[in-house]
Order: sequence, then C-alpha cells, then structure tokens
Amino acid sequence: MIDFDEVLDNRNQHLEKWEEVADRYGVPGDTGIPLWVADMDFRAPPSVNEALQKMVDHGVHGYYGPDDSFREAQIAWMARRHDWAIEPDWALQTHGLGNALSVIINACSQPGEAVIIFSPVYHSFARIIKANDRRVHASPMRIKDGRFKMDLGALAASLTGDEKIMFLCSPHNPGGRVWSAEELRNVALFCETHDIILVSDEVHHDLIMPGHSHTILAKVAPEISRRLITLVATSKTFNIAGIETGSMLIPDPALRQRVARVRHAMNISNNRFGMLMAEAAYRGGDEWLDKLIPYLDANRKLLNEAIDGIQGLSVMNLEATYLAWVDFSGTGMKREDFIERLRHVGLAPSEGRAFGPEGELCMRFNIACRHALLDEAMARLADAFTDLQ
Repeated sequence: MIDFDEVLDNRNQHLEKWEEVADRYGVPGDTGIPLWVADMDFRAPPSVNEALQKMVDHGVHGYYGPDDSFREAQIAWMARRHDWAIEPDWALQTHGLGNALSVIINACSQPGEAVIIFSPVYHSFARIIKANDRRVHASPMRIKDGRFKMDLGALAASLTGDEKIMFLCSPHNPGGRVWSAEELRNVALFCETHDIILVSDEVHHDLIMPGHSHTILAKVAPEISRRLITLVATSKTFNIAGIETGSMLIPDPALRQRVARVRHAMNISNNRFGMLMAEAAYRGGDEWLDKLIPYLDANRKLLNEAIDGIQGLSVMNLEATYLAWVDFSGTGMKREDFIERLRHVGLAPSEGRAFGPEGELCMRFNIACRHALLDEAMARLADAFTDLQ
C-alpha cells in the first residue's frame, strides 16, 4: 500500500534528519520539525521493502555477486523513464555519489588543481573538493526572472588554466531548476573548448514537477562523450539514501578505465543490500513515483501560498527536487535574526550560506513530508514573522 499521509514515528530509528536536528539546529528533538537533510519521510516503494524482507528471510548476507540483473533493471529504467539508451558496461558502482565525486577527482586531476562549481549549489561539492586537496573554482550564478542562470562568459574570464573538472548539478539543488537543452549544450561546449571533464550529477532527475521535463545532458551533447560522466542513483527518487549506492555512467572506454583504476585502488566493491534494493526500485518503483510527484506538487503549492502570505519572504518556483529555496532578504533582517525566529518556533531548514555565499540570506526547505506536517510547519513559519504582516 502506498500512503504518503501515513503517520510514522521517525525518531529513534538512526535517521540523521530526525536524530541530529536538536544538536545541529537547536530545536527540540521531540517537537521540532526537521526540514533540512535531503531525504523524505515516506516509506520506500513496496518492491524495495519486499526485496529487503526477502534478504532477511533468507538470512545469508555474503558478498554481492554478479550485477547483470541490476544493469538490466537500470537500462530498462533509463529507457522507459528518460528515453535514454545506455550500455551495460557504462556503469561503475560507488558507495553513494559523494564517493563517486571523490573517485572522479582523484582520477581526473592532481592536488592543487581546480574543480568548477556553480554557486550556490549542493554543499558537499565544495567540501569534497577541498577534502581532496583541490581548489574550488566557484562561478556565481545570476538570478533572472526568479530563476538561477549560469554565467559562462564570466566563468570563462575567470579561468586560470588549472581547472580540470566541472561539477554540474542537474536538476539544480538548491534552486530546484531544470536546465534547458540549450543551457546544457552551452555547458558541454564550454567544457569541450576548455578541455574540462564534465560531471553531470543527475541524482534528482526523476523528481520533476508537473509541467516541466528534465533533459539528460548526455542526450543533447553526445559529441563530448569522451569527457562526460553522468551520476545517477535510486537514493533520492525512492527515499533510500541510506543504501549509499550510486552509479557513474561513463560511455567513453578510456575515461571509464581511468576512473575504474582509482575505484579499484580505493577497494570499492558493491554493497549487496544497496544493489538489490536499488534493482528492486528500478523494477517496481514506477507506480510509487507516479503517485509521489503530484503529492510533492501539492506540498509545493502549500509552501508557495504560505510564503506569499509573509511579507519579506519569497521562494523560487520549484521545477524539480523537493527542496525549496526561500529568500529572507526582503525582511531586512540579518541571517542570525531570522534563523533565531525559526529556531524559536521549532523549524529546522538548511542554512543557505552552506550552499555558497550567495545563500547568506536564504534557507532551503525540504517539503518531502506529510501534508499535515508541512501545513503545521507553514503555520509556525507565519507565527515566527507575524509582526511583519
């Protein structure tokens, strides 16, 4: 049964989103509403839990064997959901996509060289780059017509010559943007012109709001396949991030071998639970996802209506993901002031400046929760700024 309104007690389940909210954000663990970590509050698709139960019932938990059936399931998903034909040998599995970024950095650059990101963006990009002794080359995005826009002209003028890799977040987190085919082709051409490896992180590519469509970068720029790596996973789509399993899809044999050498050197092997759960999601998750999208869209509308009713707050139109980018600059408050108001009413969204300095006066709200819980969160948000109404 699929019921996104089901009331689940997610506390005391070793779930980071719920267990660490008090320490990280200073809101009560029992009454606070966590709106930060990018995972959902919902049960995974029945096919996933059935596969896990089958493993438990069998009771033998050895190393994972041949992955042919997983590859078949992944190929079928990409074909029917994205009209994208991938080959069985393209995929290299990793322990999550954060792990994939580290593998790629070590395979395609040297310490001290730079990785390009478009800021603000998923905060782990910069953290992982720095942790691998590389330089973050952040290209600030502009806001035009209420949407983030990449400025490739400014980026080109800022290059120093040591930029070897670009991380592109597509769809964008935290802005919730789906990039147009033209924008993606321009990014591909930029990387071709400047001899840069392009990593398209498409972990949110299934979570697209009604009226919008995601473009797989590899489909619109096949001519740069020799320098392109696409990252995909079932983690965000099906709320199984804890499996820490993702795929690097690399069509070019030479680049794939280059990355595979580093993966082998890091002794990365497939997580049996992760692979079997991911395969089950690909094979049986269609109905669950098709019901999830309108549910998230209703939450998007709920949040937008609440934000529109609070003077000084604005929100980007959410085209993809379940992560809303809310701007508090219109309140005239300092970051510390509006964060304290949120803390006082027990709300814990992600701090915007974690995604880059451009997010200093913004917060990211995770809306992937029960309608009733989000409704309560929005009521608290209105109470926090009632003096502005």
